[in-house]
Amino acid sequence: MRDCIFLVADHNMAAAFQGFLGREQFHLSLKCGSFAFSARKDLIVADRRDPEVYNRAHLLLRSYQTTHRHAVIALDAHWNGSPGAAAIAEHVGKHMMSSGWNADNIEIVVIDPELETWILQDNIHVDECLRIQGKLKDWLHEGGFWPSEAIKPVRPKKALERALRLTRTPRSSAIYSRITSKVSVLRCQDPAFQSLCQALRQWFPPQSP
Repeated sequence: MRDCIFLVADHNMAAAFQGFLGREQFHLSLKCGSFAFSARKDLIVADRRDPEVYNRAHLLLRSYQTTHRHAVIALDAHWNGSPGAAAIAEHVGKHMMSSGWNADNIEIVVIDPELETWILQDNIHVDECLRIQGKLKDWLHEGGFWPSEAIKPVRPKKALERALRLTRTPRSSAIYSRITSKVSVLRCQDPAFQSLCQALRQWFPPQSP
């Protein structure tokens, strides 16, 4: 049995998970025990993005009940027709359990509003990856995307698109993996990310010294 299967909504999200889980000894940053991760064996990308994960996660992961102990399902809260973060988590969880998964072995990660909430940090590594001359927060503040008192920008996907336009950087999934391979986990206080970390720590307890 492998440790954990990750179902994500798109290739940007897949790149973000790969960037982080591909770090050497990534578990130390998460403050959990070590577990195996292979993008080929442990990562599934939905063909039809967030709505497919919402409606079919239990079907996409049914066969993995015999190959993986745990499952993480990740999608955005903001998409056309979305019922909202709480309703998404309830719906996906209910169908996962009805298909045979144990509630203790699944984690529904609903990023509110969207993945870019995790990506955009006031961090020198983010500035460098986006080729910003100066600080990303200052650039986005001038455009009305990042209020000075806010921890994160408003409309994060639009904020990232603006930053890429300003620096004439082509949008690519590689940007997501470059950022998540470098930024500090401790600086990400997003509730969905914190819930993911908590689940991984419960499934894979830190090793005693």
